Amino acid sequence: MEIKVVRKVLDVNNTMAQQNRRMFAEKKVFVLNMMSSPGSGKTATLEKTISYIMPEIKSAIIVGDICTTNDADRLAVTGVPVVQINTDEFGGDCHLAAHVIEKAAGNLDLDAIDLLIVENVGNLVCPAEFDIGEDARAVVLSVTEGEDKPVKYPLMFRVCDAALINKIDLLPYLDYDRKEVVKNILQIHPGMPIFEISAKTKEGFGPWINWLKSGVSRKIADLKRSNV
Repeated sequence: MEIKVVRKVLDVNNTMAQQNRRMFAEKKVFVLNMMSSPGSGKTATLEKTISYIMPEIKSAIIVGDICTTNDADRLAVTGVPVVQINTDEFGGDCHLAAHVIEKAAGNLDLDAIDLLIVENVGNLVCPAEFDIGEDARAVVLSVTEGEDKPVKYPLMFRVCDAALINKIDLLPYLDYDRKEVVKNILQIHPGMPIFEISAKTKEGFGPWINWLKSGVSRKIADLKRSNV
């Protein structure tokens, strides 16, 4: 019975996600779902990312947290439109679902943006299971979390399109094997783009920004060719 209930929830979510995907395609908006465990530096990574791409790429952010507006307040300082979702209002969900994204997107002028970034609730498990209508998924993993997270939480790394290894400025102070974490990521997702970055110093951001800009440009070009 429990398996049937879970399947029904996911099926309903997937239907809504496809509706979101059509809506975002009509508006020519590239949607990136950013996921990570709490404390990985996801918000700091987004702050720096926005500083690199604005105003060239018009962006907006949907922030998911169980409680508080702390991350949304930080991101609003960048000047991009930000919508906060607090899941404690509907049970404290550890992920964002497609119907919640649809409602939050209604608070944004999608005609005025090229890129919508969803900062998902901090969790390496639940968010990986829920399609929200995004074009791409990225996972942020900090060096302080150890090398084994990709093999402990394989689904997250299997469904993501890129991995960011953050806080590399701390490597001189840690017993951390960079080759091991890369090996573990590629074991789960062969060929996955991996970007080693520091949200504090901006080290390594160039390749990540190029990957993101390429995704946005590619979607817009594809939609123009198909006259969507």
